[in-house]
Amino acid sequence: MYIAMNHFLVNEGREDGFEETWEKRDRHLDEVEGFVDFRLLRGDTADGKTTYVSHSTWATKDTFVAWTQSDAFRKAHSDARSPEGTLAGPPSFAGYQVVLEA
Repeated sequence: MYIAMNHFLVNEGREDGFEETWEKRDRHLDEVEGFVDFRLLRGDTADGKTTYVSHSTWATKDTFVAWTQSDAFRKAHSDARSPEGTLAGPPSFAGYQVVLEA
């Protein structure tokens, strides 16, 4: 299994709009072979910014990479913009190969 995560810093007071953008967005993930599940995680607020992580699980890294190169990916990201002033900067990506599962 492979875990793909994007980390976002959302300016304090903009959390509702950020979450609403994700709720309304059609992610098209169910169209892609190898997709397992998705979660949007909300962390703590510090220094005027709230941490969020988009967390998706994939059968393999190759299925994740195929997703990033698919029409479904392009469709999912065509309406993914948060309102101006929501993000404190660009998201950062981290990908992980699962090596142990309990």
